[in-house]
Amino acid sequence: MVTIYDIAKQAGVSPPTVSKALNGSGNLKAKTRELIVTAAREMGYVPNLTARTLSTRRSRLIGIINKDIYQSDAFVPPIFNNILGGFNQVMEKQGYDLLLISGSREFLTGSNYRNIDGLLILSIPGEEEYNSLLQYRWPCVSANDIIPGISAVITDNAAGAERAVQYLADLGHRNIAYIAGPETSISTASADRFQGYRSCLAGNGLPWESALTEHAALWSAQGGYEAALRLAGMKKPFSALFTASDALAYGAMRALREAGLAVPGDVSVVGFDGDRLGEYVSPSLTTMRQDAVKIGVKAAELLLKKLASPEDREAGIIRLPAELVIRSSCAVYGAANSR
Repeated sequence: MVTIYDIAKQAGVSPPTVSKALNGSGNLKAKTRELIVTAAREMGYVPNLTARTLSTRRSRLIGIINKDIYQSDAFVPPIFNNILGGFNQVMEKQGYDLLLISGSREFLTGSNYRNIDGLLILSIPGEEEYNSLLQYRWPCVSANDIIPGISAVITDNAAGAERAVQYLADLGHRNIAYIAGPETSISTASADRFQGYRSCLAGNGLPWESALTEHAALWSAQGGYEAALRLAGMKKPFSALFTASDALAYGAMRALREAGLAVPGDVSVVGFDGDRLGEYVSPSLTTMRQDAVKIGVKAAELLLKKLASPEDREAGIIRLPAELVIRSSCAVYGAANSR
């Protein structure tokens, strides 16, 4: 078994220098670090993770929390894959591995025994897990929601929702319905998008009507389908629909068709997320695209700063803009058989 002493002899440096190079620490010259890493690779060196954890008090493991009771078992938002992709790009270069943490009741206690160095939160199950999170006080960053006391990198949800509804208003729509996602006390995305929807209505002199707003039970196509059926059953005319996610929009468009309403001939639809599936549904979905990869990159950079300064407990928030992507699911009011 190759040791750091073998690598030190091969590279002509001291064992502590090898340790620093392989752990990504120390103020070493780039040439020296490259020489050591190359020698380790050529010699087939495999690090002893347990020994490294004991000696450095760092596991080089980052926990990923992704468990939401408001997602169906089969539904994982595609945006999370892109966030993780951007996050991993940065963390991998710094020598970190990712550990997916289950949503079981004891999940944070188990994570403590694994000696993770920090956490990326995509979604959190509930109050009990949130309280445990604060108890252990790991360096944490949220990449999907504003969670009290925790730093976050998120899309500017309120501004994005305003832009989506303004696009519909600019097309001449005045009766604009909304399907909200589930709201919780530790998750603000749905509430922020609802705020943006109502703010834009007010800015255009349009009243908010409760009969034109439905809350989906799940962040899923099924949730959007059921909510849109309820909207259609209210018999309150609407010519446009904004949904809090693309998945909700997919389900809503099916429900509208079943109710005898054409998209976009009778109802224009705008979603929120910008996942690639929206290009391939019929009609293709107009949406507010989140820059998920950039969210992941910024979240990694923020977490690395916290790992370097564990005493820094400031819960800063970085908001990134969403981009309007215009496709085929919207039409000018009155262009066809609008309601």
